[in-house]
Amino acid sequence: MKATRTTRINELLKREVASLLYREMAGEGLDLARVTVTRAVISRDLRHARVSVSVRGTEEEARRAFRLLERHRPAIQHGIARDIALKYTPVLTFERDESIEEGDRVLHLIETLPPAGGAGTGEGPADDHELPPPE
Repeated sequence: MKATRTTRINELLKREVASLLYREMAGEGLDLARVTVTRAVISRDLRHARVSVSVRGTEEEARRAFRLLERHRPAIQHGIARDIALKYTPVLTFERDESIEEGDRVLHLIETLPPAGGAGTGEGPADDHELPPPE
């Protein structure tokens, strides 16, 4: 299977899982705005797919979200079989994606850095310490 076809299937699968997740898990008492399907990777034989999911919030909320995902996995797989014409319906495996949380931590660290240029005077770097112009 060509890489471009696999890429298209992965994107289609990601969108479909996200859509089904909201349809199947609505009313479960989970803030679905905190749940994001970030990636889906289907195996070469189309029988298995790893779905990366990011859950913003506490560790307990993330554990609860993944318990619900596992409980609703058969219904989500059935929806994929109904909505996407593939040779096989892939068995889904949900994994946690912490890249969004890592990005939030880095942004927070950047925000807490002191301003450049000395002891908080708000001035730029001293003339003898200026950086060279970008190339």
